[in-house]
Amino acid sequence: MTTIDVDWTRCDAHGLCSRLLPEKVSLDEWGFPVVDGREVEPGLVKAARQAALACPALALRVQSS
Repeated sequence: MTTIDVDWTRCDAHGLCSRLLPEKVSLDEWGFPVVDGREVEPGLVKAARQAALACPALALRVQSS
């Protein structure tokens, strides 16, 4: 199972994650990411990892169990 988590101590609300992975990340009214908390579908795992690597604050984490 692969999930996406946000490290709130690092997040600066750049919003890049929602542009790179709109299927899993939206933004709240202040520009902070909102993840749905559900498992990342196998077809989106690569895109999720790329979004995490592209995060300027390194606040997005993709975890596999």
